[in-house]
Amino acid sequence: MDSPYHLESLKARAKDKRKANKKLVNRLKKINPRELDKIVHELHDEVFDDIDCLKCGNCCSTISPIVINKDIERISRKLKTKPANLISKHLTIDEDDDYVFRQTPCPFLGKDLYCVVYSDRPKACAEYPHTDRIKFYQALDLSLKNTETCPAVFEIFELLKESGY
Repeated sequence: MDSPYHLESLKARAKDKRKANKKLVNRLKKINPRELDKIVHELHDEVFDDIDCLKCGNCCSTISPIVINKDIERISRKLKTKPANLISKHLTIDEDDDYVFRQTPCPFLGKDLYCVVYSDRPKACAEYPHTDRIKFYQALDLSLKNTETCPAVFEIFELLKESGY
């Protein structure tokens, strides 16, 4: 059996479960937001007891996060470069007029799956996969998409369904 971190295997499993996961999202949207946060945060903690992001790297390898100006300033200081240099070398503006990394995998992802700018990484990276955020209901549709990339999100969705949600 493939590793739970293997991207293509995860995408295939998520695709197989997409219809059931869409129904789950619709049911979760009807739950009181505070109760949903409590449920999902407990599952987040449980799942991340077993999931090791440093054995995965799917997010850093395939997703380009939004990079805000504060991120640019912080990363530039870390790399001892000017913000304009960071922008010209690593960033582009997407269709929503947001800065994103020009390429995937992330230019700061090392071969060992460690982030070169980890302590100064973009806010979107620090918050990923968003399953421990307050007002999780706001990230339900994004989380559905993330089941294709993040084994932790996929597992949280499976546990939610097993629990009768």
